[in-house]
Amino acid sequence: MKTNNQRPTLQFFGGAGTVTGSKYLIRANGSQILLDAGLFQGLKELRLRNWSQPPFEPSKIDAVVLSHAHIDHSGYLPLLVKNHFRGNIFCTSGTSDLLGVMLPDSAHLQEEEAAAANKHGYSKHKPALPLYSTEDVATTLKQVKSFPYGQFFPVSHEIKAIFRRAGHILGSASVELEIGWEDIVRLVFSGDLGRWNQSILRDPEVVPEADILLVESTYGDRIHSKDAIEQVTRIIHEAIKKGGALIIPAFAVGRTQELVWILRKLEDEGKIPSLPVYIDSPMAIKVSDIYCQHPEDHNLDMKMLMDENKCPLCCKQYYLARTPEESKRINNIQGPVIIISASGMATGGRVLHHLKMRLPDSRTTVLLAGFQAAGSRGRSLQEGAKTIRIYGQDVPVKAKIEVLDGLSAHGDKEDILRWLSGFKKAPRQTYIVHGETKSAGHLAQTIKTELGWDAKVAVDGECVDLSFGHLPSINF
Repeated sequence: MKTNNQRPTLQFFGGAGTVTGSKYLIRANGSQILLDAGLFQGLKELRLRNWSQPPFEPSKIDAVVLSHAHIDHSGYLPLLVKNHFRGNIFCTSGTSDLLGVMLPDSAHLQEEEAAAANKHGYSKHKPALPLYSTEDVATTLKQVKSFPYGQFFPVSHEIKAIFRRAGHILGSASVELEIGWEDIVRLVFSGDLGRWNQSILRDPEVVPEADILLVESTYGDRIHSKDAIEQVTRIIHEAIKKGGALIIPAFAVGRTQELVWILRKLEDEGKIPSLPVYIDSPMAIKVSDIYCQHPEDHNLDMKMLMDENKCPLCCKQYYLARTPEESKRINNIQGPVIIISASGMATGGRVLHHLKMRLPDSRTTVLLAGFQAAGSRGRSLQEGAKTIRIYGQDVPVKAKIEVLDGLSAHGDKEDILRWLSGFKKAPRQTYIVHGETKSAGHLAQTIKTELGWDAKVAVDGECVDLSFGHLPSINF
């Protein structure tokens, strides 16, 4: 390696001991790059970290390499730019297109929330301000550079990278970094791993080797239910009997498309009647179009429908609410109806209006179709809360709450172990990241027991010497 007496190091500034806020800083002979730049979500003490001074100097970061576009991996980018980061943001083509939708939406939601807080006076800050603006996002998007899967590209003068499919959402990737030019250190980050044999996306790709491995553990302590479609069928029929609305808080990227695919399949097979399906998320509508524009990520079934000029991401009675007026008109819809709206953990977005209106109605069913982070409204509903706070008001929960286990875009313990089995030899050190304490600890022990690897749960703030092992936490 080139020498300026700086050994390569890795430091965890998020996504360690928690399932959100992924940020991993690599320093190597004068270069500084961030692997992911995610916002913290969920618990208030985590969200407050978004407002804190960054634990590094954004202006000294040479580049950011993104695993995928979800906000807990990409939503901090405009803050970096706001704080004078001027380097490139590297990602796949699919991720680049999704960032063009997701980051403006993130800024818009923050601006809306700040405006509402100022209007109704429920913020402690006078005035309430957004984390970043749509102008910050516009600047950020100019710094995005995309590369295809399977092609090495230079990140800095000391580091190059390659993306491999992770199968989680469109454009999602596992990232391999080659650090140095002589004594190369290979650092691999799994990104968020998907599942095998899914309806829309291709399978995760194996990685042959790594010196240092970061592996996600969102569902590292459990096995997904194998009957997700049967669960959806049952829940829909029970919602029809109740005569009310089925509200599905859904991530605009990945989850909405998967749900629509399943509804279409069930309709085509005659397992459910055709119901009005409202997609109340401008971002989800745009994302569905983007999904259709990226055949490099499609599996065979998706490709076949596209080749037959059939829309693979729509239902028989399919309504798109693009404007606020169209969204408000859904409030007048009675009887069995399916409303799919963001956000997936009910932390913001249009779904809050539907929940506020329909949670007090015992005929309503709410289907939680994905991971609900600690501190989110979705987690509160999942844990049986009798009221949840929406726009400064306590809303009674009389609706039936259903939790769908088997539809996650994250792989479970078996999927993670299947991906790990692709390595030709054990990494020198494996760090468990992007998981809550229980799931991360369980996966670390499983890897030790079943694979015989040296595995440990990453610690927030911990600094790792990539050449010689472990260093204590360092403040910069």
